[in-house]
Amino acid sequence: MAAEIPERRCIASGDVLGTDKLVRFVVDPGGIVVPDLTGALPGRGLWVRADADHVAQAVAKRLFARAAKGTANADETLTSQVEAGLAKRCGDLLGLARRAGQVVTGFENVRSAVASGRAAVLVAASDGAPGGSDKLRGMARAPPLAQSLTVGELSLALGRGNVVHAALDPGGLAQRFLTENARLQGFRGSQGAIVAN
Repeated sequence: MAAEIPERRCIASGDVLGTDKLVRFVVDPGGIVVPDLTGALPGRGLWVRADADHVAQAVAKRLFARAAKGTANADETLTSQVEAGLAKRCGDLLGLARRAGQVVTGFENVRSAVASGRAAVLVAASDGAPGGSDKLRGMARAPPLAQSLTVGELSLALGRGNVVHAALDPGGLAQRFLTENARLQGFRGSQGAIVAN
C-alpha cells in the first residue's frame, strides 16, 4: 500500500497540493531563503508550487517574508537554483539506478526493455532527435516518457558518453525519478514533459 502524500499550502497560489507537487523552502539563520529539495533542513517549511512562475512570483512579491512572518530574503536567482537542484536530483537517481543495475541505455536496449514489459519509465534527452522518442512512445505498453534532462546531463548521470535514451526498471527508484522529473518539468516547461502513454 502506497504511503499517503502529505499536503501543504502554496504561499504563492494558496492552493493545497501534495508535497510531491511543491518545493519546500526554509529561512537560514542569516535570513536567506534556501530551497530544501530533500525536505531535511530544519526550520518551518515555506511551500511553493513546483514551477518557475510561482517561485518567481513568491520572490517578486516578497511572499516568503510574509509567510515566515519575519526576515526572509529571497535572491532573484532562486528559480534557477531550484531548477539546477532538481536536475541534479534527477541525475543522482539515474546514477543510483545504474549502480543498482536498474537502467538500460541505447535505443535498441530501451526498445527491447519496453517490448518485454521490463521498462517502468522511459527517459529521452530533451535535446535528442524527436524521431527516436516518438518511436518509443508509439510502442504498445510504453511506460511514461520523461524528457527533462539533456544529453550532457544524462551522459554525466549514467557515466557514458552521448546517452539519448534510457529505461528504468520498475521499483522505488523509478517512482522517485518520476516525482523529481515532474517537479523539474515545472522549471523547464515542455522540455521536461512527462508523456503518459
